[in-house]
Amino acid sequence: MAVEKLITQHIDTWTSALQTRSTAGRGSNGKIDLYGIKKLRELILELAVRGKLVPQDPNDEPASELLKRIAAEKAELVKQGKIKKQKPLPEISEEEKPFELPVGWEWTALKNICLLENGDRSKNYPNKSTLVESGVPFVNAGHLVNGGIDENEMTFIKNEHFNSLRSGKFHHGDILFCLRGSLGKSALVDNLSGAIASSLVIVRTLPLVNNEYVNLYFNTPVSYRYIKKYDNGTAQPNLAATDLERFLVPLASLSEQKRIIAKINELMSLCDQLEQQSLTSLDAHSQLVETLLATLTDSHNAEELAENWARISQHFDTLFTTEASIDALKQTILQLAVMGKLVPQDPNDEPASELLKRIEQEKVQLVKEGKIKKQKPLPPVSDEEKPFVLPKGWEWCRFEDIVDIQSGITKGRNLVGRELISVPYLRVANVQRGYLDLSEIKTIEIPVDEKDKYHVKLNDLLITEGGDWDTVGRTAVWTDATFYVANQNHVFKARPLVNELNVKWLETFMNSSVSRDYFAGASKQTTNLASINKTQLRGCFIALPPISETSRILEQYISLLNVCDSLKCRLQSAQQTQLHLADALTDAALS
Repeated sequence: MAVEKLITQHIDTWTSALQTRSTAGRGSNGKIDLYGIKKLRELILELAVRGKLVPQDPNDEPASELLKRIAAEKAELVKQGKIKKQKPLPEISEEEKPFELPVGWEWTALKNICLLENGDRSKNYPNKSTLVESGVPFVNAGHLVNGGIDENEMTFIKNEHFNSLRSGKFHHGDILFCLRGSLGKSALVDNLSGAIASSLVIVRTLPLVNNEYVNLYFNTPVSYRYIKKYDNGTAQPNLAATDLERFLVPLASLSEQKRIIAKINELMSLCDQLEQQSLTSLDAHSQLVETLLATLTDSHNAEELAENWARISQHFDTLFTTEASIDALKQTILQLAVMGKLVPQDPNDEPASELLKRIEQEKVQLVKEGKIKKQKPLPPVSDEEKPFVLPKGWEWCRFEDIVDIQSGITKGRNLVGRELISVPYLRVANVQRGYLDLSEIKTIEIPVDEKDKYHVKLNDLLITEGGDWDTVGRTAVWTDATFYVANQNHVFKARPLVNELNVKWLETFMNSSVSRDYFAGASKQTTNLASINKTQLRGCFIALPPISETSRILEQYISLLNVCDSLKCRLQSAQQTQLHLADALTDAALS
């Protein structure tokens, strides 16, 4: 099948095969990978180097003759002293050849058609201390972007420093290849000269060798398979230039190489258009979902909310077609819950103000009995601080008004001379948003007389101090009365002052955007990091519904979340089907 037909006849498969990848950080959502189009690009390149992208011309000079002429040119350069004579590589065996090539093609080692040049290995080699504001470009792996060199963040060395280098100087037409870190990334140099960092190697094509074709080869799956052999799974995978020399290149005639490059440029342009259309469609879909969900949270009363929900529910199957849109729906349901818009109010419910009075009485008694410490009271939540207007019967309060907040075990204390006991304890990694990850619980030694002090008991709330933006203020409930566990000082423990308090409601509210916005504003912030202290946690706003309404909200909230989870499972299943279809199309085209 011609590649154009392969693209056009199966365009729905290529464009609908999407994959969600998660990202961390403040306000981050799952990002979409256009898996189908990515596979299509890979397929085009794979077909190119297998000789299946353009038809062969029997009048073309075979690659075997081309290799002879390249070898002759290389020998002449050696004779003229322009390059050093190299030790020949052993002949390529049949077992080494990755796949069968068309008539007229040949497998050859990269060393036979290119020269590889590392940077100057002497003490004179440039480093960060020798960089200057302007001068000769000094290119590192980070400058290699989308097959070219990004000059926007270019670094430089002095002209005299550049002139003193014995190697590592590149010029127009060279290929820069990354040997460390971003292994296999390459760029074709266009109208630029300079020096390379030690993470790169210069690949310089010999006369009669098409540098565009070699650079194309570096981006193909066959090259990636060679590179993968040298990826040891560490943070800095690397290979040597001598390893790169042994990479096997499928070589066509010069004429066919030019036809392949022209066809690839044409087809990649088509992929660019498909990609832009898909991204535009996804962006428009995301904005539509965001706008429609906003009508729910902006509803002024139950009647308006019901109308807006009915409008959305009519188009459920077309609106919530991505994991991001389903996650947005879940966040909206959570927001409706904490704003008191998820279920109707019952005027017969006891108002939350009565519950707050009983909590205050209990708090006074606990202080009197010495069971909790008396804290300097924080001011009530002012009208200016209130994030939104609550329904009748609800009350705004601060977190410390309804719980006793306790810090955890500080590691590294001097405990010499004290009787110690080893206990399991919870870290930030254990406390996720709305659940506990107990796959790995570490132990720590504490004084025996502190065991009860750090005991996390049934229905205690656990709140993380911080880390990245997603970590700060994460809240989960401890639900096991049979298992002893303590908490580290980076995880706060909050114990409800009365049993009437619904800890599941507090957990839900603390994980909502209301609390997350509060923590974002109150936390100590550095680059990509945030943390809260006990005082900031004490002052967190809590919207407290009547006790009976709390139960109704949670029941409805959990029910709707189950619907969302079911929807996501069906979506993930459908996505997997699309991914398999894209893979099957790729395999069929190569067979």
